[in-house]
Amino acid sequence: MRATVLLRNAYNRSNTAAFIGLGAMGRGMAANLLDKSFAGSQGAWGAEAARKGERGAFVVYDAFPSALNQFLSSHTNAFAGRDVLPASSPAGATRLASTIVTMLPSSKEVEEVYLGENGIREALEGMSDEKRRETLLIDCTTGDREEAIRVAKEMESLGVKMVDAPVSGGVVGAEKGTLSFMVGGSEEAFAQAQPFLQKMGARYIHCGASGNGLAVKICNNLLLGISMIGTAEAMLLGKSLGLSSELLATVINTSTGRCWSSETNNPAPKATPTIPTPADRGYTGGFLSKLMSKDLNLALTSASRSGVPLPLGQLSGTLYQKLSAHEEFAGRDFSVVYRYLEEAMEGGFGEKSGKKGE
Repeated sequence: MRATVLLRNAYNRSNTAAFIGLGAMGRGMAANLLDKSFAGSQGAWGAEAARKGERGAFVVYDAFPSALNQFLSSHTNAFAGRDVLPASSPAGATRLASTIVTMLPSSKEVEEVYLGENGIREALEGMSDEKRRETLLIDCTTGDREEAIRVAKEMESLGVKMVDAPVSGGVVGAEKGTLSFMVGGSEEAFAQAQPFLQKMGARYIHCGASGNGLAVKICNNLLLGISMIGTAEAMLLGKSLGLSSELLATVINTSTGRCWSSETNNPAPKATPTIPTPADRGYTGGFLSKLMSKDLNLALTSASRSGVPLPLGQLSGTLYQKLSAHEEFAGRDFSVVYRYLEEAMEGGFGEKSGKKGE
């Protein structure tokens, strides 16, 4: 509470940004936004702004205190004398900052953070029209498109600008600041969001109205899930026929089978020695199988609403649902589908899972 009072008294809300959601993706994104905002001594963070009473700060919040404390301990020391402060709730962050970036696990958390008790809407409803108009909401969550549109309409009814801006690039891209953002929302909101997106990523594409950023992300990940399974099948077949993974990957990546899953994130260990992949480190440090399952379910839901048949999407969704249901695979990079199929081929998967014949 002391930090909240201090911030209200000492800092300008219009020059203050907040980040909500400090999980595997969010902590890297927040770190880049923080680092690049505080870089140098100019702008909203510099001495001149402080003299004019326009000094900005950086506010963070996470529902898990351990994640919040870890971020604070990592970054307040690096920016000694700067202003990196915790909020007690999404509402608290909104009262302190005019720009709020959210990176949440799913639509359920989006509902809670934006529309729930002590949420963003609650804070906005108690503000003046002027403060609402200066507010920008950037939601980077990959969630249900219809839910995102509904939340955006709620915010816009209060005079607040909002964009959906799901990302591509994974944990590594979040840490390196090389993410790609697919942005849905008005032209005005997109223009206002660009300076913040620039600090967290390398590319940002305006895809049209609210919900279109998510539409693009869902379509992309549908194709990604399908192509990873296809690559895993090809690499496993090659191994069974006596081919080395490196040889097969070399040929595929100079032939018509080439794709991101074969070239950059090959699911077979040691297939691309010059490009280390999660497969080379026990399928750790990548895009989790349970998250791919979630994204494929989002694609299938959207397809059901629009009447589009997705036969390969259905099969891929079923396979990743099985992976996400098992501890051995759920928390590993989605390329672990190669290992899942390998164990099935060896007849060992049923014994390990306790589900004979699955």
